Amino acid sequence: MSSQLLRLVVEFQESELVVRTLYRRTEGRNPGTKARAREVQELTRTSLQDTLESLESSAECVGTSGYEIREDTISVDVAREKGALWT
Repeated sequence: MSSQLLRLVVEFQESELVVRTLYRRTEGRNPGTKARAREVQELTRTSLQDTLESLESSAECVGTSGYEIREDTISVDVAREKGALWT
């Protein structure tokens, strides 16, 4: 089984943290609900850990918008830092 992370969206709400994980599964049959939950939890956990490690070494602000409510985009050259973590 092989999964490729495409996108993580982290939302901080009043009473919870919501992480939306978009990924492509390239092998194997469609897992049941419990197996799928374990798969996406592991993929999300390892991807967040890798992201935090990359942010510690180098990150560049590549886009900004807004004044009171702001949205900034951070970019890390993952291939340079870790050797293509998400491929």
